[in-house]
Amino acid sequence: MQTLPLLSAAAAALAAIPAALTVANLRVFLPPPPDPSTGQGTSLAGPRVSVLVPARNEAAAIGRCAEAVLASRGVTLELVVLDDGSTDGTDAIVERVAAADPRVRLVRGRPLPPGWCGKQHACAQLAEAAAHDTWVFLDTDVSLSPDAVARSLAFLDASGAALVSGFPRQITGSFLEWLLLPLIHFVLLGFLPIARSRSDRSPGLAAGCGQLFVTRRADYATAGGHAAIRASLHDGIKLPRAYRRAGFRTDIFDATGIARCRMYTRSADVWSGLSKNATEGIGAPATILPFTLLLAGGQLLPPLLVATGLATGWRGWPSWAVAASVLATVATFLPRLLEAVRFRHSVSSACAHPLGIAVFLVIQWHALARRLLGLKTSWRGRSLTPQ
Repeated sequence: MQTLPLLSAAAAALAAIPAALTVANLRVFLPPPPDPSTGQGTSLAGPRVSVLVPARNEAAAIGRCAEAVLASRGVTLELVVLDDGSTDGTDAIVERVAAADPRVRLVRGRPLPPGWCGKQHACAQLAEAAAHDTWVFLDTDVSLSPDAVARSLAFLDASGAALVSGFPRQITGSFLEWLLLPLIHFVLLGFLPIARSRSDRSPGLAAGCGQLFVTRRADYATAGGHAAIRASLHDGIKLPRAYRRAGFRTDIFDATGIARCRMYTRSADVWSGLSKNATEGIGAPATILPFTLLLAGGQLLPPLLVATGLATGWRGWPSWAVAASVLATVATFLPRLLEAVRFRHSVSSACAHPLGIAVFLVIQWHALARRLLGLKTSWRGRSLTPQ
């Protein structure tokens, strides 16, 4: 029993870190500026931009994605879709869209070379095919609002960064989507000092979302583009790091109001998708132990301590330890509740936050164990070698 008060002090300290950072970050993690072309009408006005979409077996999503992109206003755009060996008719859908709109082009992907991840190879080919010098890399499961492209370009200009990335609103359906996908914002805002990351070009402070990147041709070439991260499974982290290693600034913005994404549709896909990326992020050998300490100590331990205290009537607990445990629990749930309001997450998911963290940590350790054992993961019909 004497150890419980000490644990309450540790839990309070560990819970305070992401709570304080989240409150600070919510003030600087902002939506992009308003559409500069508001009131000017058509999609044929404004800056020239190539929207670049890699697609592999995306027949269910590519039509909706293309329709949203083509409704963009305030920009002169082309939509370039690379079909990466699809077997479900994705290419036929793009061909039909292209026949109806000359702004659309279909590029057929080349065979995947050794040492390349499929998405990075597809994006590198899209860069070769782009006609304009400003690019938006977009995943097929992202649906944009009509002002999304123009506002994303406005953020790129205003930020002064060479690469910017937007975090769309995550639409959830299945249990693990509901439980785990809101943790994208929790991890981002709870552990990255965004203000510092904007002034410090260290690769270790890089962040991004692979669903929506904006850059320019010259900067992309200098940073090495997707060829610099050819073997990576996690462009959200690795591409900003490549830009920073080349001396560039990168930045992020809140795309909740201009983009929405249904990343997965089944719990099994959530597990596979998060496992695929884990060992290049939190589940990497160098980071998994400190993050397990931070997450287990600051997000799981506080409610367990309060439950223990309530079950025992707090017998033997000094008053300061009771207060520390309660405050730690408040700090555990505060970021998720604030994010539920700001990013339109489920409040019930926020209330299940400790369970989400527990499952999230299991996925990280499971992914690391598979990597250490040399086991391969399959994604989009391809076998992926752990990096």
